[in-house]
Amino acid sequence: MGGRITGRKSKWCSLRTLAFLLTTFFLVLLGAGVLSPRVPVLGTRPGGAGEAARKPTGQQVVKLPRMVYPQPRVLTPSRNDVLVLTPWLAPIIWEGTFNTDILNEQFRLQNVTVGLTIFAMKKYVAFLKLFLETAEQHFMVGQRVNYYVFTDRPDDVPRVPLREGRRLVVLQVPAAARWQDVSMRRMEMISDFCARRFLHEVDFLVCVDVDMRFRDHVGVEILSPLFATLHPDFYGATRKTFTYERRPQSQAYIPMDQGDFYYLGGFFGGSVSEVHRLTTACHQAMTTDRANGIEAVWHDESHLNRYLLDHKPTKVLSPEYLWDEQLLGWPAVMKKLRFVAVPKNHQEIRNR
Repeated sequence: MGGRITGRKSKWCSLRTLAFLLTTFFLVLLGAGVLSPRVPVLGTRPGGAGEAARKPTGQQVVKLPRMVYPQPRVLTPSRNDVLVLTPWLAPIIWEGTFNTDILNEQFRLQNVTVGLTIFAMKKYVAFLKLFLETAEQHFMVGQRVNYYVFTDRPDDVPRVPLREGRRLVVLQVPAAARWQDVSMRRMEMISDFCARRFLHEVDFLVCVDVDMRFRDHVGVEILSPLFATLHPDFYGATRKTFTYERRPQSQAYIPMDQGDFYYLGGFFGGSVSEVHRLTTACHQAMTTDRANGIEAVWHDESHLNRYLLDHKPTKVLSPEYLWDEQLLGWPAVMKKLRFVAVPKNHQEIRNR
């Protein structure tokens, strides 16, 4: 009896030892990545797969190749004449605050595709040729870009030669009677197409006005989960002078003692998911206003400012990124004018 028990204990010890060795061997293989499931790495994601194809796996660390550039100096600020950081620690992008070479390499390794939305409705289609030609010279050079042109006149969209990795997508949409309605419907259309296709085709969206031209570099330094641009008329003003919607009956209402900056509606963007949230919220707010018989003072721009007060942008672009030299000149604080208004007769263009 005792011999049989001893024999069983000896066999049990041998089995426990074997199980321990097999478990250890399996854990070593798993730690080495031999048996681990294939995790998509941001830098190896197929081009044009869109934000939906990116599976967040925690903090992404991009390893850069050896680069030579001036050392950043802690005691020497990049700019001492302008604010370069918001109170919520979002950078404000001015010339002299970033290194283009470092950023280009980071985003090249991340393999991103950028979508640029433009609304060329009615006679505004006439601005497309200059817009696209200058974009090819200055916008996201070296990156993959999808130009999304919303228009009611698809046959009038010009053929402009595009660099490799860049394409033009024409999205036919109906026009509206008033230019204010065209402006406000942008939020609805961008929200709709975010869900229908943008989420699957691009990683970031940049939403801009079409009656503009690119004059200097506009690149990956602007990209962030949610970014907006300081209005050139108000970047040096106090909040009491901002043209926010001041009527409490509107969903865009901002009281006199609130507000960070005044953002313009002609240049904003971010990741597709964040732009989807922003445009959906603004569209819903405008729908509520319409049902209540009120229209915000500056239409979609008023609702954009309300949204950005509650959902702080993760990056703020200086007025370098949208400027009107004809009206505002070229002040010394603007080291570069990157995206500028094209001279036009608004009364002649609008409502036709």
